[in-house]
Amino acid sequence: MIIAPFEPGDVALFLLLARDEGWIAEQWECDFLLNIFPQGCFTARNETGESVGFVTSLRHGRSGWIGNLIVSERLRGTGVGTGLFRAALGALRDAGAATIWLTASRSGAPLYEKYHFTTVDTIKRWVGVGRSSQGQELPVVSCPESARILDAQGWGDRRDALLEVTCGRGSFLEGEDGFIVRQPCGDAVQVGPFGAVDGAGAGGLFDEVCLTVPAGTKLFVDAPAANQGAGALYRRYGLAVAGSNLLMYAGEKPDYRPELVFGLATMGSCG
Repeated sequence: MIIAPFEPGDVALFLLLARDEGWIAEQWECDFLLNIFPQGCFTARNETGESVGFVTSLRHGRSGWIGNLIVSERLRGTGVGTGLFRAALGALRDAGAATIWLTASRSGAPLYEKYHFTTVDTIKRWVGVGRSSQGQELPVVSCPESARILDAQGWGDRRDALLEVTCGRGSFLEGEDGFIVRQPCGDAVQVGPFGAVDGAGAGGLFDEVCLTVPAGTKLFVDAPAANQGAGALYRRYGLAVAGSNLLMYAGEKPDYRPELVFGLATMGSCG
């Protein structure tokens, strides 16, 4: 088995594997990662050159994120995933990432614990449906500095490239106490990145986004369990938890403030 660079021509196969796992992964995300941090994206190839596993990573300022670790079902438990993970971890460390994040299932956490990853939170996936018949639209704008600063206060690091691409492909709204992005997610809608200083500020922003989601359209939000205000907000709108993963980090302890994080920027792969 050879660990090799993840090439643009591998994306179609990755998306097929992700779909079979029930993941929410799209072409834009692969394009972004391969453009921003190609040295941290890898595939495992067998003796015939076939790609049988993938991993991606992204470096922010002083931190990084490992995501999209997937291996063909027939080769799980053979060390392919460990090899991919170690390649991404090494690429981030070589690039100077002091803190490295990832999300993990409870069954997958023991692997990461061997590499000194610590669980700091749980990310809950909230799912609901739109109820609006008004069809309002949010503006499409570049992410302003005020939103970048609030996001950095939540995660303990600047994540400018990630914010720029998610705001650019979605629609953006800012209030006095926060910001929110609505992104297309296949036939559904994803809310995030979403940051606010408190539940009241978040509630007003979420109200406005909900007015843009057509009735019956599926709505996703990934949010930290430690942000109890986020949970209360989503329950009030009839969303329910459809799954969860552990949020883990290794390296320098981050200045993580989950009370400011109401929605992640991507569905688990970039933070």
